[in-house]
Formats: sequence, structure tokens, C-alpha cells
Amino acid sequence: MTNLAPNEKYTNSAIRPGEPDPYPQKPVGEYITDVVSNNWVNDEYKLMVLKAPEKALTAYAGQFFHLLCPSPDGAEVWMRRPMSVYNVDKSAGQIEFLYKCEGRGTKGMGTLEAGDTFNVSGPLGIGFNLDPAWKNIVVLGRGVGLATLAPLSLMAAENGVGVTAILSARKTELVMSEDLFKGIGAATIKVVDTDGSSDVSNVEKILEGLILNGKADAFFTCGSSRLLKLMQTLGKSHGVPGQVAMEQIMVCGFGACYVCMRTFEVDGAQTLRRVCREGPVFNMQEAVGW
Repeated sequence: MTNLAPNEKYTNSAIRPGEPDPYPQKPVGEYITDVVSNNWVNDEYKLMVLKAPEKALTAYAGQFFHLLCPSPDGAEVWMRRPMSVYNVDKSAGQIEFLYKCEGRGTKGMGTLEAGDTFNVSGPLGIGFNLDPAWKNIVVLGRGVGLATLAPLSLMAAENGVGVTAILSARKTELVMSEDLFKGIGAATIKVVDTDGSSDVSNVEKILEGLILNGKADAFFTCGSSRLLKLMQTLGKSHGVPGQVAMEQIMVCGFGACYVCMRTFEVDGAQTLRRVCREGPVFNMQEAVGW
């Protein structure tokens, strides 16, 4: 089965796994990937694994792909959907996306099955970076924001950097990627709404304890405005640098349309930046809001 948006045709530049790349000098491409699996991980989220061409496997933590989602209901899905990379398995030639089936695009993704094809373009944007001086980092994610922080944590572990992962969700059953974080040796702390542990006051105590114990050389967050504000405040008062991965509505994905503009404060002056082009990862202290 081949899934295309209505009237969508594969372009000559789209590459399938195993085909030669007609534009090897370009860092971004359009790909016709093969769906390996697309399974539920809980009641709201699915994990999609795609067999992808070699250039797609150059994606690193914090970057995203623009996905041409099939229609879930027969009506056209007009725009591609931006989605951060969850994992890249170069040895298997696969990329993974962890996503919530919520809007029409992701519900359309949810209809794809093993053996289907899926049109994706990327990798796009500027992702996370690690300072060699950092020995321990803290990642704080809410919901699907943890999907963005997972590859960062893998990258940190590969470089011998200790990771403490604070995993926030509405309820325990929706805590994401706990096994992945534990698998890389990360210390994991679950905070959920149902028992009040996800309250900002409690998370603040956890972060202050990590700072006090020398476990927070840098902060990283994604998925929640209130958690971003908390990390900004603590980072500023304790001198802890940080980065935030922002998730905005995008159209073009490469900076031409200016739909994803957000306000940032740099050296005391406010400026506008394109999340897709200058980000989606930014200096935490410069982000005015989510």
C-alpha cells in the first residue's frame, strides 16, 4: 500500500532507501521511506520506525523532519507536519518518531502500517549541543516533549555525560520513554499530575537538590511553558546554562514563510526568530515564551 495526500505525486528528487542520491552535496533531502512498524506504546502515543536513505540518518538530537501525512478521513491534509527525531539507528538504517495521535496529521500517521511508504523531508533545523566541560545534565520534559529529549540523552551518554531525566505527564501510564532513559544509565524521576508531584513547587525542589549535589551542569527542556520558566529562573539564579527545544506551527520548515516566528530577548533587546530556521533549539535564557 502506498499512502499519498490527494493529488500528491512523488517528485523526481525524492529518494528511496538504497537509491543513489542525486544531490549528495545537499544536507537536506526528500525521501520515500518504508514503514517498518507503527505501534501503540500507550493509549495516546505511537512509535513509528522507518527504513530511510543514508542522508536521513545524519539527523541529530533536536532536529526535525517535515512529514507528508496521509489523510485520516478522505479530506486533504494541506501542510506537512514537523516532528522531532526520536531515534536514529544507523546500523539498521532506520529513523524513529514518537508521536501523539491528536490532530488530523498525526491521526493520518496512525493509519500507516508496516510495508507502507511515507514521504518525509529533512533533517531540518539546529539541534542540541553539548559543551565538553559538562559532566552531568538535567533533562526535564513533559508529554511528547520527552521524545525530543531522548536522543539528546543518548548523545550525552555516548559522550560519557551523566543524565538525570525528570519525566512529567498527566498520569503514570503516560510517562514516556522511561525504559530508554534507564537503558542509558540515566537517573529517572517521574512526576505526574495525579499525585501532585508534577507541581512546579515540587519540581523546583528536585532541581535545587540536583544543583546542590553537582548534578546539573546544564538544563534542557521541551514540552511545557511552566517548566521552561522554572528552569530559566533557577538557571539564572544559579548560573546553570540551558537549552530549550521549541515546538511551533510550521508551514515551509526552512524559514521562507515566517509563520513560526517567536520573540526572544538577546542582550536586553527583543528580537524575532524563526523556530524552524534559527532553532528549534535555542538558548534557554533567550526564550521569552513557549
